[in-house]
Amino acid sequence: MKKNISIILILISAQLFAGQKFYIKMADSEMKRNPESWMLDFAKSLKWDYCNGLELQAFYKVWEKTNDNRYFDFIKSYTDTIIDAKGKIIVYKKLDYNIDKVNPGKFLFLLHDVTKEEKLRIAIDTLYSQMQTHPRTSDGGFWHKKVYPHQMWLDGLYMASPFLAEYAYRNKLPKVFDDVTHQIITMAKHSYDSKTGLYYHGWDESRQQRWSNPVTGTSPNFWSRSMGWYMMAMVDALDFIPVNHPKRPEVIRILNELTKSLLNFRDPKTGMWYQVTDKVGEKGNYIESSGSAMFIYSIVKGAQKGYLPKSYLKTGKKLYAQFLKRFLKNNPDGTISLTDCCAVSGLGGDKNYRDGSYEYYLSEPIRDNDPKTVAPFMMVSVMLDK
Repeated sequence: MKKNISIILILISAQLFAGQKFYIKMADSEMKRNPESWMLDFAKSLKWDYCNGLELQAFYKVWEKTNDNRYFDFIKSYTDTIIDAKGKIIVYKKLDYNIDKVNPGKFLFLLHDVTKEEKLRIAIDTLYSQMQTHPRTSDGGFWHKKVYPHQMWLDGLYMASPFLAEYAYRNKLPKVFDDVTHQIITMAKHSYDSKTGLYYHGWDESRQQRWSNPVTGTSPNFWSRSMGWYMMAMVDALDFIPVNHPKRPEVIRILNELTKSLLNFRDPKTGMWYQVTDKVGEKGNYIESSGSAMFIYSIVKGAQKGYLPKSYLKTGKKLYAQFLKRFLKNNPDGTISLTDCCAVSGLGGDKNYRDGSYEYYLSEPIRDNDPKTVAPFMMVSVMLDK
């Protein structure tokens, strides 16, 4: 019976994908919703942030696949607006030591390859210089932000690790690969839960935060998107970590074990993941799109690149079909939307303290077409169109 269901889902996936370039439809829909690229992520004014970098990286993949310069122009308009002729990133403050601000550097690499603009190279070097002096825990882990001292969050691994790995690759800095792998492994050491095989959202070395476990320092719950960030950090960084690096096998081991664990926590009906990962079907919990999209992206890419067993590609295709069925919505104006994304979740803070409780993760707003769902969906759609 299970085999028959799997075959049916693969057939559904093929039918859904046949003639449907969802990466094109989503990119066009996003451009209609956001006529200027700086408007992405529901922005009302200019900002330099991880969501902009995430989605513009996805747009680059769509441009690379289609060779349609509308997408390239959309990307470039962002850097033309927010990076001045001298390479200064407007509204970016290095000494804030906010690791989120490093993520947009990844699409700057790609854009610089095409345009050769010196200002892009300067901006890339500026972001790298932040990480050279970024504050760390006693065992060398990057703080999430200066305003969140002594804390590592799973999110932060995605924000900096792939950027640093690519910077090291392009600039022949082998020692940086040691740091990249150290970040991933250090986070695993502190946030791993042996009972579930999952990873807690955050870790506070100081144990001063109200959300931190007084013994382990970990936050109290498993948040799907945070593990999605962590998985994407690994599959993207592995593109650049040398095959003979001594810590590469450990990163691959972490990725494989987390993937296997996550597959045990899916909703039985939809195949997708809940906002609070291990609380499957519990009251108030909901099936959430960004974590689901990130997991599928990581599984498909991991299988295609050989970081995961090849058999996971079949799993990824099945999950993609289930994702389309659960989250894709056709709009009256011809655009498409992706539903049920948690707008934001974090830990601590001065106002409206985020305690990491089950109730907290369910209290944050839910919205459609959040970049944190849209971007991994666009990228995995490109990867599956072969």
